[in-house]
Amino acid sequence: MGKRRFFNTTGPCNPEDHYMLPPEDRLVGAQLHRYIRDKLYWVLHAPRQTGKTTFMKSWAREINAGGEAVACYVSVERCQGISEPGQAMPNICNAIREYTYMSGLAVPETTTDTYNSMLSNILINWSQLVVPKPLIVLFDEVDVLTDDVLISFLRQLRGGFADRGAGKFPVSIALVGMRDLKDYIIRAKDGKSVNPGSPFNIKADSVMLGNFTEADVAKLFAQRTEETGQQITPEALEYVYDQSRGQPWIVNSLFARATLRILDEESRETVTLAHIVEARQQMIDARETHLDALGKRLEDPRVKTVIQTIITGGSDPLGRTDPGVELTMDLGLVSWRSETGFTIANPVYEEILTRYLNSKYHDSFPPPSTWQWQKANGELDMDRLLVEFQKFWRRHSEIWEQKADYTEAFPHLLLMAFLQRVTNGGGHIDREYAAGRGRMDLAVEYAGRCYIIEIKIIYSYDTPETVREEGLEQIQAYRDRIDASAPAYLVIFDRRPESKKLSWDERISWEVDGADCVTVLRC
Repeated sequence: MGKRRFFNTTGPCNPEDHYMLPPEDRLVGAQLHRYIRDKLYWVLHAPRQTGKTTFMKSWAREINAGGEAVACYVSVERCQGISEPGQAMPNICNAIREYTYMSGLAVPETTTDTYNSMLSNILINWSQLVVPKPLIVLFDEVDVLTDDVLISFLRQLRGGFADRGAGKFPVSIALVGMRDLKDYIIRAKDGKSVNPGSPFNIKADSVMLGNFTEADVAKLFAQRTEETGQQITPEALEYVYDQSRGQPWIVNSLFARATLRILDEESRETVTLAHIVEARQQMIDARETHLDALGKRLEDPRVKTVIQTIITGGSDPLGRTDPGVELTMDLGLVSWRSETGFTIANPVYEEILTRYLNSKYHDSFPPPSTWQWQKANGELDMDRLLVEFQKFWRRHSEIWEQKADYTEAFPHLLLMAFLQRVTNGGGHIDREYAAGRGRMDLAVEYAGRCYIIEIKIIYSYDTPETVREEGLEQIQAYRDRIDASAPAYLVIFDRRPESKKLSWDERISWEVDGADCVTVLRC
């Protein structure tokens, strides 16, 4: 049986082994022909596992096949964690030699031991080695370089820029990483501010690699259909795009799990929505490295500020030039859309980040069997479950909050963890939240029924009456859009300092608003 291509989630793609789309089609604002013709240095940035390395390697092969120039991809990832230029520069030079050897190109040598000229020296020697052809170098993972190492690296590139040309210095250099160059050249190791025009004021362009469009997702699977005859339903394709928002790794992961694990590799059964839903759950439960790495980012204080504002629906001003916003957007964690404002980039990330943040609560809850939450017919008894939550909040919230990292989002995370502890395996929770919304909306599905929950917070600038009326109006609109017949619950947490002076009997309440048939809980 002949070799078949597959959907790749590990490392760069190549058309011989993997279903793939040309990544250069997703370059936003790139003018590749100009970078060589006009001898330009430029930056390419995008989140991890979106296709940067795939593009760079394929573009280098294309340039070399054309015969008019010599191009080489070089990763400097080995320098991660190295803070001294004297250690980093020899590593970068070794990387150049290894990548040229693996690419079948002439291997350059350095003729100096001085770290602050070692890189420029090997680039000069390399240029002379390939003359009369011009040299093009594509440096990947540049954002692992920090402080003095990064400054030395960029200064040596700038030092040769004025004399660049065939036999002299690389005519074009691309610097590739997760972030735009301006975002990680902030301070030198000694703490002194770097001159904004230095050390890399020679950058001609900064290009992003975008996500797949909805049409791209369909084109990607169409390659498998053409090769094997296996079909996919329109509903399944729509769900893949909706859950991923076109993030390439997620798209490939969903397709890979559906075609290689849920369905047998040899199967030609049509991939349905049910298969993709199962693939999504498997992917999340497996805590793949790509997804787990996102969770680790939540520990960064800059990320925390932005994510917490989004979870709580806070009104704190978030501008695109805010360092935390720039970081989270460059990492692919957050996106901005006119209809929602700042929100988590896609539903899969939303699920992963929420689970990461509330995992310690989820794992510390007593077994669900200790709560009264299920009816005799197997349906969810949401009334009794939320009564149990009020009891838990009353007894434990003050102690648990002392150990919380995301203190402003603590009520939201604790309630979601409580609900997840019960619904795991028998249902799921859809969430809607974004900065500026002033609330979080949850749609809990269990045993074929839907339950609507809205979380609101009373802050010092609010009154309980205002928050209650606003919440009733908002939850009714959300219920009408999701399921007009679903039971609805408005959960209000009083976070005003003065509320702590009240007794728990005064803080905890339960009522049913007759006009809207919404159960209102105070915690």
